Amino acid sequence: MCSWMRDDGLTSFHGLCCFFFSSYLTSLCSGLFQITQTFTPSLLMMTEEYVLRCVLMLCCALLSANASNWLYLAKLSSVGSIRDEETCERLRGLIQRQVQICKRSVEVMDAVRRGAQLAIDECQYQFRNRRWNCSTLETMPVFGKVVTQGTREAAFVYAISAASVAFAVTRACSSGELEKCGCDHNVHGVSPEGFQWSGCSDNIAYGVAFSQSFVDVRERSKGQSSSRALMNLHNNEAGRKAILSHMRVECKCHGVSGSCEVKTCWKAMPPFRKVGNIIKEKFDGATEVEQRKMGSTKVLVPRNSQFKPHTDEDLVYLDPSPDFCDYDPRTPGMLGTVGRQCNRTSKAIDGCELMCCGRGFQTEEVEVVDRCSCKFHWCCYVKCKQCRKKVEIHTCR
Repeated sequence: MCSWMRDDGLTSFHGLCCFFFSSYLTSLCSGLFQITQTFTPSLLMMTEEYVLRCVLMLCCALLSANASNWLYLAKLSSVGSIRDEETCERLRGLIQRQVQICKRSVEVMDAVRRGAQLAIDECQYQFRNRRWNCSTLETMPVFGKVVTQGTREAAFVYAISAASVAFAVTRACSSGELEKCGCDHNVHGVSPEGFQWSGCSDNIAYGVAFSQSFVDVRERSKGQSSSRALMNLHNNEAGRKAILSHMRVECKCHGVSGSCEVKTCWKAMPPFRKVGNIIKEKFDGATEVEQRKMGSTKVLVPRNSQFKPHTDEDLVYLDPSPDFCDYDPRTPGMLGTVGRQCNRTSKAIDGCELMCCGRGFQTEEVEVVDRCSCKFHWCCYVKCKQCRKKVEIHTCR
């Protein structure tokens, strides 16, 4: 079954997939009839029905083949809260098993939607100075065909997406939004360092478990061990480990006049910006891999045998990245760098030479308004003047 999207981002009709292929299917079945004239009528009817079912199922699979389609939830910010099972049925971008998870855990889905937006925002921040800057489309997948290829950019998107769901759901647990989970009470008593475990430790175990069940379900439901499925699952887990491996201890002192006679502490997730920084570093050092069979198991190994094996926290990719220099209308999401701002003095990827792919750049002088001459006034505010200045803006040709 497939769905068609309304203006508000929800789907308004569920019916047979790909109705626009009906004429093709008719001709296909009619051709099959001509080929199989020697079959009995009952067998022929079964054959036509079988082909029809197969093609419809294939069509649906092709339309929803990308495992990051659920990120489209970020586009639904205007439709209000996801409150009931009926809404789950009409959410665009989910496969059937994700719809089932939505129905079982409706209260968690607003956190998942916030996670989708968090992933997009962090991707755009981390790649703001690169040729591909995580620009989104109004279609699925939100990053276009860039994530359908097994590149290191796709590796980053999958990792940051899995991490964002774990982060957002864990944060919802700690803030008391969800009945199914709360603070992590497994951390208690007195630590070896002598402080009292107390407060609300982030329930990262619940967030990670939900991320695994929701984000990984498309790959696991296929029952496949294709190289791309293995790549996606590995990078999903690497994203979650970027949180797990960097949990921190936060403390509060209690005592007279702020003395630290008693100190209570709790475990907290790192800020998501730090998670993004960690995954971006893994992107820069990602390992190109290929699938290899070891016994009865298919695994990913470095394509270059001279490289050391990747760890569970590293990102892996299968295909080299395009240069992202030029707009390609055949590849949604491949917008090129014409009109992008660049840094004239930088030799890095944000520099005009690399960003503009050797096409050159143009310089424009613009006037900007900025705060200046700021002074602190007792008590308690800062007062600033507004200053106008002219700056040079460089954009790629």
